[in-house]
Amino acid sequence: MDKIIVPIDFSKYSEYALEAAAILAKQNNAEILALHMLEMSDALLTATDDGQKPKALFFLKLAEQKFEEFLNKDYLEGLKITPIVKHFKVFSEVSEVAEEHNADLIIMGSHGVSGFTEVFVGSNTEKVVRHSKIPVLVIKQKPGNLNFETVVFASDFSDESVSAYIKASKILQDSSKIHLLYVNVSGENFKSTAEMEQQVANFLMKADGNMNQLNNVHYVSDYSIEKGILNFSNLVGADLIMMPTHGRKGLAHFFEGSISEDLANHANLPVMTFKI
Repeated sequence: MDKIIVPIDFSKYSEYALEAAAILAKQNNAEILALHMLEMSDALLTATDDGQKPKALFFLKLAEQKFEEFLNKDYLEGLKITPIVKHFKVFSEVSEVAEEHNADLIIMGSHGVSGFTEVFVGSNTEKVVRHSKIPVLVIKQKPGNLNFETVVFASDFSDESVSAYIKASKILQDSSKIHLLYVNVSGENFKSTAEMEQQVANFLMKADGNMNQLNNVHYVSDYSIEKGILNFSNLVGADLIMMPTHGRKGLAHFFEGSISEDLANHANLPVMTFKI
């Protein structure tokens, strides 16, 4: 991991994300790209009359000064920080900035339980998750050491989820213990034990070329997939939940409806998504 992007909006949640980025940057000797979107109208930025120009410059300088002060944190000392200021607050552009700078990860802060609706439904974090071609880590509280010693990778183990699993494996440290989780619920997606085991076996052969991770696969039954993920994550003391996403098309078939919403709404854990 060489470059980490952190969108900054000056909230305490973006500071949580910045601190998390600092921890991961020190672990990986990575650069942090601190991205701030100026919330200024096109009319103001492109104004030609003498009255509007000074006003636009004033707000630009004010925002840039605030951004500089925000980045003056002790935990950033010794790290390579590259401030990036965009003059439009269009969060779908975060993905474009990530591609332009060959970033490996985007870290964003979220309001957690109380503010999930505004974070993941039609909001900035949801827009970034949907547009991003690289993994997105959502942080909900002040980070600890972020060692991610115990990780839950929740999936339906379909062929299209293989790429997400491979990316997740590359991000995790050798010391991380990864639990592969399949949640079985009643309904049209219900599978027998034999069907689940066969699907996971095919998945592991395509992803790893072997069955070495078979002992780390867990099958649980619950009233809903999100409850199954949360209950299992709490049971094993997980530090991180990982899951695939279809981006603009919505979450993967395994995460239909409000599953991702409920997960981010109720989990205090960091959640990392991978576009498939």
